Amino acid sequence: MTHDNPKTIGGVLPVLQMPFHEDEAIDWDTLGHEIDWLFAGGADGIVFAMVSEILRLSGEEREKVAAFACERAAGRGPVVVSVGAEASCLAETFARHAEACGAHALMAIPPVSTGATEAELGSYYRRILESVSLPVIVQDASGYVGRPMSIAFQAGLLDEFGAGRVWFKPEAAPIGPRLTALRDATGGQGRIFEGTGGLALVDSFQRGIAGTIPGADLLRGIVPLWQALQSGNLEHASRIHGPLSSLVSLQTSLDGFLAVEKHLLVRQGVFANEIVRGPRGFILDPETRREVDRLFDLILGASQNPT
Repeated sequence: MTHDNPKTIGGVLPVLQMPFHEDEAIDWDTLGHEIDWLFAGGADGIVFAMVSEILRLSGEEREKVAAFACERAAGRGPVVVSVGAEASCLAETFARHAEACGAHALMAIPPVSTGATEAELGSYYRRILESVSLPVIVQDASGYVGRPMSIAFQAGLLDEFGAGRVWFKPEAAPIGPRLTALRDATGGQGRIFEGTGGLALVDSFQRGIAGTIPGADLLRGIVPLWQALQSGNLEHASRIHGPLSSLVSLQTSLDGFLAVEKHLLVRQGVFANEIVRGPRGFILDPETRREVDRLFDLILGASQNPT
């Protein structure tokens, strides 16, 4: 399988939300519409990962979504597929499948049910990396699962496999200082992606990230924000980022992200419903829903007015 030049993977790479029918079966028509909508709205690529409810999909569903995303996105931008699993053998299987489908890069969280030592995590990531030829984004998703990975551990993987194979999505607090520490520990070679839903995007951009991996729902704010940062228009970036960071701050858990993101996708005409596979740890109440809508309106207004 021939893949695009990995060095071109960057910019705004939104994570797909997973649409469901009333019986909780995947709504493939809506998923295809979502992918089309993202590329039409300026996405540089797409990602299938945690807020795609990946941990609530069967192994067969995960492979079908990966294949569907690669086929639908063909010729329009790279596809990144999350292959993290509770067992190394499963992660390897997902990785090989994603590569065969035409994915351009992989991403992997650590197992979420095991407090694995870094020695065990090293074996886990090596097994993924050695099974494919694609870059692998090491996702420190300790904001809502697991515990932070040390900077030395992450830098060690890059030293072992090279900057073309090991990339990073650091999410452990404090975001900014840890991002800088990772950048410096890798001699500036580490390809790093912002992973806070846009919450730390302005600060992270100034620390040298290659791109951002937000939810699909905020594309209409994230794309102009990224463009403003690239052009050096910090004033415009700040006007977008103010309400955007306030909105993302309301999402304090994985289920919080899912509830808000699906609400906003329905509002924008992308999804037909807000169905999340349960059990859920967060349900959007009317007051929060109103605040989300208010902040989203402010994001749209700031995004459309660069002066």
